[in-house]
Amino acid sequence: MSKITDLEFVLPSGEEEKKREDQVYDVIIVGGGPAGLTAALYAGRSLLSTLLLEKMLPGGQAATTDRIENYPGFPGGISGADLMQRMEEQAREFGVEIGSGEVTRLEVDNGIFKLYTDEGISLGRTVILASGARERKLGVPGEEEYRGRGVSYCATCDGAFYKGKQVVVVGGGDSAVEEGLYLTRFAGKVTLIHRRDQLRAVKTAQERAFANPKMAFVWDTVVEEIMGTRMVENLRLKNVKTGQISELAADGVFIYAGMEPNSEFLQGLVEMDSSGYVISDENMATSLPGVFAAGDLRKKSLRQVSTAVGDGATAAMAAERYLSERHNR
Repeated sequence: MSKITDLEFVLPSGEEEKKREDQVYDVIIVGGGPAGLTAALYAGRSLLSTLLLEKMLPGGQAATTDRIENYPGFPGGISGADLMQRMEEQAREFGVEIGSGEVTRLEVDNGIFKLYTDEGISLGRTVILASGARERKLGVPGEEEYRGRGVSYCATCDGAFYKGKQVVVVGGGDSAVEEGLYLTRFAGKVTLIHRRDQLRAVKTAQERAFANPKMAFVWDTVVEEIMGTRMVENLRLKNVKTGQISELAADGVFIYAGMEPNSEFLQGLVEMDSSGYVISDENMATSLPGVFAAGDLRKKSLRQVSTAVGDGATAAMAAERYLSERHNR
């Protein structure tokens, strides 16, 4: 297949979609984050016809991260957007086709996988699942009502709207602390609310947060309700130890309450744990032969860009072996 060198993401035309429906790819990758892009790179280098399907733009959650400091080879860190653009460019160099569409259903028909999207149907001999995870919602009154009007899940996307204002970050992990630090570039004050009495983020991030004069911390507390008129104005809080109810004025609230896997379209097809994370072996193989999993979608102990990259490389090589053994490639 021809090599694509133009980095600009272009939506496929109807003619291209029809051509795609007629072609059976060696590998179809679902998701364009670091796991999916690495799998695409390795599959392309193995001369496998490869299609990567991404419902938005390539890069996934990593592309919205302001700075990645723990990816090897980049002293001083690199922005998530820059790192993902480099990964996309490298995958395209090896002839990987990147298409738009959210996979809603996966079927197996006589050894061929059929992936249904809002853009059409794609056919593949193997599938690598790299659809990642999404932000978990708090599920409190006002969260949906004020989404986009003071409720956000992405500081990099929305932080600039809060210059000089009072914002709240909910959570205590790496994302909450790192994004809270990012928000101090704009906000007058950033208050981090955590249900426990200590943070779970890496120590270096904690040290920077505690040393930042713009950051404040409210411990042992959860958000009970998000309130306002046209925009967010204040939060109702509850201390989990004393039960005391209080209110806190805020112009915006950024929620980092964990992640949920994007695995709904896989129900009944592959083995998953009780939270919906896909179970796979050391070669990234799932319970369905020919289907592999990589990145945040997998059940595993650490979800980082570096581990996603390792998963993607392993999954692509496992898919290549699978094809060699069954299709005499």
